[in-house]
Amino acid sequence: MKRLLIVSDPPAAPGYLPRLRHLCEYLVQKGYDVTLLTETYQALDFVHSYPIETIRMYSGGSIDWFFKTVWTLLTDWHNKAFAQRYLVSHNEPFDAVLCSAFSDFPLGAAQRIAMHLQVPLICDIRDLDEQVDDSRYQYKHQSRWLMPFRKLYRAIHIRRRNKVLRAADAITTVSPWHAQFIQQFNQKVSVMYNGFDAKQFYPKDIPAEQFTVTYIGSLFEWQKPALEKVKRVVESLNIKLDIHTPQQNPIAHNELGDAIRRSSIMLVLTSEHTHGMLTTKFYEALGCEKPVLCVPSDKGALAELIEYTHAGLATDDEEAIKTFILDRYHEWQAQGYTRQATQHRNEFAREAQYDQFYRTYL
Repeated sequence: MKRLLIVSDPPAAPGYLPRLRHLCEYLVQKGYDVTLLTETYQALDFVHSYPIETIRMYSGGSIDWFFKTVWTLLTDWHNKAFAQRYLVSHNEPFDAVLCSAFSDFPLGAAQRIAMHLQVPLICDIRDLDEQVDDSRYQYKHQSRWLMPFRKLYRAIHIRRRNKVLRAADAITTVSPWHAQFIQQFNQKVSVMYNGFDAKQFYPKDIPAEQFTVTYIGSLFEWQKPALEKVKRVVESLNIKLDIHTPQQNPIAHNELGDAIRRSSIMLVLTSEHTHGMLTTKFYEALGCEKPVLCVPSDKGALAELIEYTHAGLATDDEEAIKTFILDRYHEWQAQGYTRQATQHRNEFAREAQYDQFYRTYL
């Protein structure tokens, strides 16, 4: 039996990093001895069959956070201290270290642990700073006076991230765009799509009394122009737009499947300034075979995936949006629900993606 140490940034509610959680469970089912190591952040109340170890790095006070953030910018304290605190109290052998991250933490910590244990380092990169122009992905609000600090922060973290990626023994990431970008640092990279959990996101026709266009997920500044375009169309058609964000009208994670199945159209908001961002809600709609309306077309990986799977429409054009909604509205009028006849759906089930990862790296 192989032992794997999986290092991750903190899982957080409501989804608790589904890509990471399902990968851990899959590896346990394959007979691996998995330990998840992460930073103390909030209570982890999801069910898991593997041990989770947490390390507290911040006291919770704003002053402590501020000084440690500045010290991290100057010295990479966060990665160094996290690795040191783990290694000083643990001496268990592992066969490999796998790090799932969206920034340079905990990549740097995982690299230090792998070097100390003298085992391979596999990096799973869920996001890249460069996937949205001007750091807009990380920040919901764009205060001008903060931009110089954010650019410095971004540049430092990108440099540290790239240093780890160059040394990694293998890398997985979430889209072809991400893989192509990472190849400039390391050729040993492959795509492991986020996919959907087939046990939770599956087709089932649920008649609905009202036709709804539904958006589920966070809303960033760069998504708002697309949202306003959709609002103009649905208001002109007198159709309900149902928005669920973590702050506004949230949906519990265990209720997401039925919420998508009850919806008439699932809305995905993107931008022509984004690259390779394949939102998990797209896969979940694909799993439920619900029509996807992506506004605007990213003219890249997401639009290509929607076309490949026949999952719906990616467009910039208001008339095309209107036509798509009306077609689905007439379908709902006729049968009380909508259903998208997709192709290649099963390729994007999480287990299919993890099977590929298992065959390639383990």
